[in-house]
Amino acid sequence: MQLIMQQIWHLRWEPIFFLLYVYQVPIAVTDIPLPLLSVDELKEGAEQRLQHLKKDLQHITSGKLNIITETRLGDVIDELEDVCNTINPFAIIMGADDHSSIERTLFGHATLSASKRLTWPLISVPKGKEYGTGIKKIGLACDLEQVEETTPFENITEFVKEFHAELHVLNVETTHHQEQVAEQSEQTAILGTAIHQVNPQFHFIEDNDIGQGISEFAEVNNLDLLIVIPKKHSLIEALFKKSPTKQLVLNSHIPVMCIHE
Repeated sequence: MQLIMQQIWHLRWEPIFFLLYVYQVPIAVTDIPLPLLSVDELKEGAEQRLQHLKKDLQHITSGKLNIITETRLGDVIDELEDVCNTINPFAIIMGADDHSSIERTLFGHATLSASKRLTWPLISVPKGKEYGTGIKKIGLACDLEQVEETTPFENITEFVKEFHAELHVLNVETTHHQEQVAEQSEQTAILGTAIHQVNPQFHFIEDNDIGQGISEFAEVNNLDLLIVIPKKHSLIEALFKKSPTKQLVLNSHIPVMCIHE
């Protein structure tokens, strides 16, 4: 089972929440027999949980949101993609799974899979995260490589302006070469010019572990949200190279927003 929350906006920016609960028939992966539930029982349980969540959201927001709910039987990512193709959401919001490492190996990580496959902006929210004063400080993790070709300038600018937030651009340096410094200076200028409307602040961090460097900065500087741009790697790199995006999505204590290039 996987609970997914999506948020969409009308043209007048009146918030509508579409809550989708995708449930699956459990498959036994051990010798221990599992109690069998009918599809109708699974659907009923999913609908009950979804109604509880809707009630909680209405209470928290004092009934100001228009909330739509739907349950589906099937694969989480397939069903989510089908719904998004229909409603074209402003963003997808998913809770960061708290499965064990064994379950991640067997079933995959739904949030991570969604960040790779879906093209809509996706926000992964860790369990227990609350916003008391809204989103005020946003970080943008950037490797400063081929900025013009890979960075969705308009999407980032629009999102930061919508929340009237500060934008902090983070670059983690693991090596120091004169050629690299010159290239980064040029790419920094391009990025700064493209998103100048939101007055970005640039931070250059030294750390051998990119994910760790970004996470530490985010926590020390109280960032409310971190934007990352998952980039395509070759099959060999994908198999053998640690992915900073994967580390952040699985381990970050702040919400992570994936916006594709």
